[in-house]
This record gives sequence, C-alpha cells and structure tokens, in this order.
Amino acid sequence: MTETITIDGPLKWPEIAAIADGARLTLSERARLRIVDARRIVDALVERGIRGYGINTGVGALCDVVISRENQQALSRNIILSHAGGVGERLGRSEARAVMAAQIANFAHGYSGVRIEVVEALLALLNADLIPHIPSRGSVGYLTHAAAIGLVLIGHGSVDDGKGGLSGAEALLLLGISPLHLEAKEGLSLVNGTPCATGLAALALARAERLFDWADAAAAMSYENLGSQANAFAPGPLSLRVSAGLQNVGAKLRDYLRGSPMLAATAGNRTQDPLSLRAVPHVHGAAQDVLANAGDVVNRELASLTDNPAVSGSPEAPEVHSQAHAVGAALGLAMDALAVAVAEVAAISERRIDRLVNPLVSGLPAFLAGDSGVTSGFMIAQYTAASLAAENRRLAAPASLDGGITSALQEDMLTHATPAASKVLAILDNLKTILAIELLAAAQAYDLQPRAIGRAQRTNALYERIRAAIPAYADDRPLNADIELMRVTVTDGRAS
Repeated sequence: MTETITIDGPLKWPEIAAIADGARLTLSERARLRIVDARRIVDALVERGIRGYGINTGVGALCDVVISRENQQALSRNIILSHAGGVGERLGRSEARAVMAAQIANFAHGYSGVRIEVVEALLALLNADLIPHIPSRGSVGYLTHAAAIGLVLIGHGSVDDGKGGLSGAEALLLLGISPLHLEAKEGLSLVNGTPCATGLAALALARAERLFDWADAAAAMSYENLGSQANAFAPGPLSLRVSAGLQNVGAKLRDYLRGSPMLAATAGNRTQDPLSLRAVPHVHGAAQDVLANAGDVVNRELASLTDNPAVSGSPEAPEVHSQAHAVGAALGLAMDALAVAVAEVAAISERRIDRLVNPLVSGLPAFLAGDSGVTSGFMIAQYTAASLAAENRRLAAPASLDGGITSALQEDMLTHATPAASKVLAILDNLKTILAIELLAAAQAYDLQPRAIGRAQRTNALYERIRAAIPAYADDRPLNADIELMRVTVTDGRAS
C-alpha cells in the first residue's frame, strides 16, 4: 500500500525522499487554512495598493517598476513563461517529485500567499504521478527548474506520465483541472525559493545514507580479504576519538567481522594495516558526521519560508517583507561539504580495490584473474574506479563559491545551491559504481583465497547474496554487465 504523508508542521528530509520514491502527499486542515489565510493577505495588499515585490512591481532589476492592477495577472503568467529557460537533460522522476514536494511544503508554511487552488493542482499532479519535465541545467539557485513546473499549471510544458509523455494541457484535462489563471504574486512564488535545491538535497541525503551503508559492507569484505588484525576496530581504542560517525562505523565493522576465521588466521602478520583498511572508521565516520550535519541543514530549510517577499499580518493589517529568504547559502555550503565527503568515501574505496587486484600487496593472483597473462580479470575495473574517483575530485570543487552576477547587478552574488545539490547526486552515482566494483572484487578475492578458511557470518551472507546474482568472473563475458547488475543490487536495498 502506498504511503501517505500529511503536511501539518514542517516536513523532514526523509519524508521528501519518501515522496520522491512514490509516497502520496496531502495537506492537513491546519496547513490548508494557513495557505488560505496568506492568500487573503495578498488580496488585501493588492486592494490597498501597498507596494510589494513581484505583487505589483516587476521582478529582478525591474523591482521599482510599478505594475497596474489590471496587469498583475499578466505579470504572473509572463514570469512563468520567461523564467522557463532551463536547458539540458530532464531531471529524473524521483528528482522532479522531490522538487515538487519541497515546493508544496514551502507554500504550506502560510507566508507565500498563493491560492489554495495552486497548491491543490500541484498535489493532484504529484499524486497522479504526472511529473513535469524539468530541464536539469540553467539554474544558479532556483527559478528555471520551478518555472518548468509552473508551465504545466498554466497548460504549457509537458509531463512524464510513466508511458512517454503528455502536454501540460493534456495532463490537466486528465485530472479535470482547467489551466490556472495566475493571480498577483503567484507567478513569482511558483519560481521562487529553495525548493529545487531542498528537494534535490533530500534525495542526495537518502542516497548517501544508503551508499554509506554499502560502503561499510564493502570495506568489511575487503578487510577480511586483506587485513591482518583480528580486532582492528576494537571499541576501547576507537572510543578515544570523539565522533558519532566513527563509533557507528566501528560498531558495524565489528559486527560484520565478528568471529572471522580468516582474520584469526592472519592475526599479527603485520604491526598495523595500511590506511585504506585501518582508517575506514575514521574516513567513513567523518563522512557520516558530514551527512548528519547536512541533514540538519536541510531540515532547517524545510522548516523555513524560502519565498520572497513574505507576507504576514492579517487582511486588516497586511504586511509584506522583501528579504533574501530565497537565497540558499546554507544549502549550498552543506551540499558542497557533502560532495567532498562522498568523494572521500569513493576515493578510499578505490584504494581498497587497488589493493585487492595488486598481487604485490594482496597475496592473491594478479588482478584477481585465474590465469594471469591470458586473462585480465579486474584490471580494467580498477581503471574505471580510478577514473570515477578522479571525476569526483573535479566535481567536488565548491559550487557555492562560483559567484556570478545576474539581473543587471540586482542579483550581484549567487550561492548556487541547486548546482551544489545536483553535483552531489552525480558524485553519488559514481560512488555507487565504485562500490559495485569493490563488492565484486571482494567476492572474487574470497574465491581465490589460497586456503579454504571460512568467512565471518555476515560477510559470508553478503558474499552469497552477490554470488546468487553474479557468478565468479573468468574473462568469459563483458565485465561492465556484472558491474551494472551489482549497481542494481546496491540501488534496490541496503546492505544491512
């Protein structure tokens, strides 16, 4: 049965991620009343002729141009049409659903002033899984992604219906909704704020959480194949380092490796293991700490109004406030930090892969091939991992420092929160592939161990899970097909 999430108070990022994956979204009566009350305030501002940015003025550098009441509807419509300037490949369905969910949550705070009909139309599209086609490139923070959603509401644009596509007008007709005639402020509110970055960030957090779980599993398998200490991650010594993430990873590694006959047999062979093995709790744990902090930032963003202007007061005493709440500096910084953390987890995984395939340190056949020289085994898989790790280093450069100037100096600094979130998603996709390679290589290493010594119970379960789907490799088929199968396994569930 499909999960239903109700907006009453602020949503949390796992709820946005759940909606991205198909959960339905509804409004509580309190949230509905907040939206209705905020619209009454906008109507009062219009009626009294109180100047408000994007309500009865132009936008951007045209903010001092007063718009007559009879032209305010045209302004809202024109904002949607003119701001729909995004280009490039479309966002995936999950990404687009996440953006829509964050947008609806933003309106539900009751400080934007869009009509309830606008929010209901967005909910209808989302819950019917008629997802607007959103070009993925062109945003320095917001605007273009959200404008593509707004296009559908006014009968333009197109949607993905899961079967191919429909025009925006056809999608609305299917739902029994007439194309909306946007009122004052609605055009601006539909393209404004940080829902684009917030939605993508929530999805990035969910994917990072899952992949970090797999990274711990992959590291445990590699350690069992390569390590020499039976109790390398003992709780006492690890407790000397203060980090919730480190302690969590250490506990997971101990659980995975508990009772390992392989590690018992190699105990004491070396004074200490190389850092790509010994420092797994420290690197993975630090990344988990960054993930937790980024989650706090996204939750604060979801609890905040990110529209400009904000409306408050009452219809009898309406207020409008031009602030910079649509600027996503906190999100940009958090996503930049998460990008580096994910790239670091990918980098240490690639180093473990290299040790698995390198006979100088592994004690196993070169490149995990059964007949070195005639077969190449995992040689090129390690090349692929190294290439993706290098790409991650390029992608991890901070987006929030890119700067830039738009709208004739009115917007004379930019924080690039949406691009920051987008590149985290790209780095995560590379991490998924690198972990898939490590998991396959670790399974192959088990097959090639010179002595038939049993594995730990939990690592053995992982090995059998992999082998149930993917047999040992003998240069008998394209290796990239195996990597893709492993990626599917990593995508479809958790390691633990």
